[in-house]
Amino acid sequence: MATVRAAAAQVAPDLESADGTVAKVLRVIDEAAERGAQLVVFPETFVPYYPYFSFVQPPAAMGAEHMRLYERAVVVPGPVTQAVAERARRHGIVVLLGVNERDHGTLYNTQLLFDADGDLVLKRRKITPTYHERMVWGQGDASGLKVVATAAGRIGALACWEHYNPLARYALMAQHEEIHCSQFPGSMVGQIFADQMDATIRHHALESGCFVVNATGWLSEEQVARVAADAGLRKALRGGCHSAIVSPEGVHLAPPLREGEGLLVADLDLALITKRKRMMDSVGHYARPELLSLLIDQRPAQPMSGRGEPGHSEILREAGR
Repeated sequence: MATVRAAAAQVAPDLESADGTVAKVLRVIDEAAERGAQLVVFPETFVPYYPYFSFVQPPAAMGAEHMRLYERAVVVPGPVTQAVAERARRHGIVVLLGVNERDHGTLYNTQLLFDADGDLVLKRRKITPTYHERMVWGQGDASGLKVVATAAGRIGALACWEHYNPLARYALMAQHEEIHCSQFPGSMVGQIFADQMDATIRHHALESGCFVVNATGWLSEEQVARVAADAGLRKALRGGCHSAIVSPEGVHLAPPLREGEGLLVADLDLALITKRKRMMDSVGHYARPELLSLLIDQRPAQPMSGRGEPGHSEILREAGR
């Protein structure tokens, strides 16, 4: 079977400029391609930046920062997706990018998957924002819980604590994902967050029988001070970084990045998927669908739908006869 070279980017956003963060995305794609990567994964909502402010500020105080995030958020499709698609196409590389997506009056935690030809093949929204994030983002739906065939393999993606929703993970497992792309914010909560992350992604690799490429963000000390004016709150924005690449056997294929910026690169031998699933295939010979199965509603959630009722003008015409 094939070998795929994958990269996990642990990088700091530009907290002052969405364009600055996008420029960094393009540079990292260039670097990943130079190192032979066929897939590169970025951190959670990397463009323009993860809303760290919502973790250290009370709702009554974060209005200005929330409005600023609205102004800098990504419209899909738009200039950001065009720039990333062009760079993916130029290098023939698959890109998984996390963005704050603006859809009219609501922001979403959105994962965008670009194939090696630049096509946007998946746009999915985090189904349940976590804790403080519920003051920032709306809820996604299950229409994006899909595994997509790409030039790098069959890819699925989840963001952060979506990995603690076992049914969301199972939905991707049942579609036979080969490479799972996971994203976390990084620079939050401390070492315990990184330790939990490690357990989470290794468990999914083992249970799904797939590779996991996990990317977390990073904040410099200057950026931590920019987000948290109160020095006592700054410890909440340190640690919690764990960019990693894990095999279907739960083994790290390179030492995880836990501090600073960097690009983690490893080769994925897809034959290891069969080696793992020969022993334990959670959605095949090890499953009991007649006892336990998943029912999922993958229809896009819409605020309005119609059932073919006559329009207003038709009603008026009928009334005038």
